[in-house]
Amino acid sequence: MHIKKIESLALLKTYSTSFLILLFATLFAGCASSKKIIYFQDEEGQDLNEILLSFQPTIQKGDILTIIVTSTEPETAAPFNIYEGQGTVNSLPLPYIVNFDGEINFPVLGKILVTQLTTNELTDKLTEILTSYLKKPIVNTRIINFNIRVLGEVASPGSYPVLNERASIIDAIALAGDLTIYGNRKTITLIREQNGKRAFIPIDLTNKQLFNSPYFYLVQNDVIYVEPNKTRVNSAAVGPSWGVFISSLAILITVAAILTR
Repeated sequence: MHIKKIESLALLKTYSTSFLILLFATLFAGCASSKKIIYFQDEEGQDLNEILLSFQPTIQKGDILTIIVTSTEPETAAPFNIYEGQGTVNSLPLPYIVNFDGEINFPVLGKILVTQLTTNELTDKLTEILTSYLKKPIVNTRIINFNIRVLGEVASPGSYPVLNERASIIDAIALAGDLTIYGNRKTITLIREQNGKRAFIPIDLTNKQLFNSPYFYLVQNDVIYVEPNKTRVNSAAVGPSWGVFISSLAILITVAAILTR
């Protein structure tokens, strides 16, 4: 009986030692350097980029616009607006969809090329044209399908509407509830499709140069993907087997404790 106790204790000691080694190895592998977590790590400030300060997204094929025309003589502006249930109370303006040729079909004026213009530029263009028809025309233009999508290691992945047509990568991440602790700050991918081309742009949130990047501000339908870091990848790989290992070890320790009584 004494020999059995010695053997059981030796077995318990062996498994306990192996467990502790594996546990410390796992914890050590999972430890992240602060340089992998902290945003914008450069100590020097960044000069504001004049081009970025005046940034505005341009209208693209497939965009959905609302354009409302008013004038000091409202009855003369009516033909230049299309409303749902024309003439009814509280009728809503119907949107314009930019077709494959980059045009919209505008009342009275016909087809107008709008792609590669900002909403301000389109407003100015329509105002100039309508001056020949209306007294002091006022035009309001807006992109209503301005959405950004944030995927991957963020708190709340999903699609988010942008009301002011001016959103940065920082805004998008904030809308998604920030990156999780498992998000890789250095390997974020911005997916942008414009003019029939899709681009995959790497973004590094630990570098302050991001604020001067031409991709700092987003355009409609941009997608931001946050890659998982090594800790997340490793935990995903060993997750199920790690649980089985812990359960098995607990059983072995219990059995060894019974045998040593």
